[in-house]
Formats: sequence, C-alpha cells, structure tokens
Amino acid sequence: MNYLIIGATSGIGKDIAIKLQAQGHQVYTAQRNKFVEGNELFHQQFDVIENNLDISKIPNQLDGLVYCPGSINLKPFNRLTTQDFYNDWQINFLGAVKVIQSVLPQLKAAKGSIVLFSSVAAKTGMSFHASVASAKAAIEGLTCSLAAEFAPLIRVNAIAPSLTDTPLAGKLLADDIKKEAAAKRHPLQKFGNVNDIAAMAAFLLSKDASFITGQVIKVDGGLSNLR
Repeated sequence: MNYLIIGATSGIGKDIAIKLQAQGHQVYTAQRNKFVEGNELFHQQFDVIENNLDISKIPNQLDGLVYCPGSINLKPFNRLTTQDFYNDWQINFLGAVKVIQSVLPQLKAAKGSIVLFSSVAAKTGMSFHASVASAKAAIEGLTCSLAAEFAPLIRVNAIAPSLTDTPLAGKLLADDIKKEAAAKRHPLQKFGNVNDIAAMAAFLLSKDASFITGQVIKVDGGLSNLR
C-alpha cells in the first residue's frame, strides 16, 4: 500500500513512517527537513505555509494520508497576537486542508484513509492554550465534516494526544522535575511517547479499522475523562 506522511522529520510522524515501512508498505514523506532513516523512503522538502507539495512524485493511488505538523505555542491570552493565532491556524489547520485537497483524487482512487491530529486541549480547557486549542478544535470539526462528505470512499479520523515526549514538546519535558509533574497530571501517571500515538495512527490507517470513521480518538493517559 502507498502512504503519504506529512511531517516525518522527527517525533510521531517519523515513527509512523518507520512503522508503515516495517509492515512492507511504500511510504512517501514530505517535511521541512530531510528524513534521514530508511533508504526506501521517498521524501521531499515541504513547507506547510507555501504548500509546495510535488504531486507529480506521488502515486496515482494513496491508501492513506497522515498530516502531523503541529505547534505548541503556550502564552497567556493577553500576550497572544492575531499573528500567533494565524500562525497556529496555518500550521495545524490550513496546512491539512491544502494537503487533503491536493491529494484527494489519489485518496479516492484507492478508497484510502486520512488521519489528522487534534489535541487533548481542544476539548479540555487548559490555561495558555487558547491559540493552539482553537486550531486543533478546527481539526476536529474538519474531521467530522470530511468523514461525512467522503463516505463511503474515504475514512477520516483524528487522534487527540496529551503531552507526548517529542522534540516539539522538549521545553515542557526539559528536566526530571518537569517530567515528574507532567506524569502526575495523568491518571496513568505517565506522559505519552511517540509509539503510543504512532501505533494508533497505523491502526486507523489499516483494514482493521475499516468500520471507523468520523472519530476523534483520545490517546491521553485518561487526562480528558478521568479525575
């Protein structure tokens, strides 16, 4: 099968690409920086703002698309500028819209699957998350709308992680004190790792998830529902 992963330089996107390749699939990646692992992986430079995806290098049939780019822009509301909101909107939401529109014919041809990324903050109120939570909430609305519009040809789902140990979250997990505090906020007494999230993405892309669409799957250590 052919899969396109947007944002596979590191973290969750990179782990998804490696998992799919290990399963024997053809994996195409597009990201800001070069993907350095896996000689069989096709990769191209891609900027979510410019939307410079080279469609000519992508096969006519795509069994799955994963859009991974995100941001963690945490500020008090009174310090957020309209440009902050716009930047988060561009990276998290509009970038996904542009990519989906670009490869929709290929996804329809293969009756493929789309996996997007929300955040636990989209539905669970968290201080200093106004900008990124708003953008991720838009992703959840997009997921449900597209799942309805594209059915039965294309399945569309989203994953809403809690804090995950990735380079993007490095400042939030910079030392043992921060890591301990982050773990204690979760009922499972730990924060996420890339495998937790990548495994769910790989499942949602697979035939094992053929009866799942229009869902926002929480992979958050129980943070959103348990107290």
